[in-house]
Amino acid sequence: MSYVFAPAPVVAVPVVGSSEQFAVRRIYCVGRNYEAHAREMGHDPDREPPFFFAKPADAVLYVAPGATGEFPYPSQSKNVHFEMEMVAAIGKGGKNIPARARSTTSTVTRSVST
Repeated sequence: MSYVFAPAPVVAVPVVGSSEQFAVRRIYCVGRNYEAHAREMGHDPDREPPFFFAKPADAVLYVAPGATGEFPYPSQSKNVHFEMEMVAAIGKGGKNIPARARSTTSTVTRSVST
């Protein structure tokens, strides 16, 4: 099969303590999910609920331990924010999964997002 544009490569991150990689397919995010963050964004957490959004898999920028990453962004950007995030790598599909159902979660880690 031929493509007009080459397909994007599979985005993956290494699994610590293993030679395996975890393929990133979807990134789901929650915004305004705690009071200080809502207020920082100029919203009232008592009146406005958190919201959900998605990022493309190629938003992942893996940086090896001990290395310095380079985050490319438009040169005209004036207000780029970085935040520490909790990441759950989910290995199986499902819905209404109980919070303690660890068999569906491959790992929980942290990341920095913009």
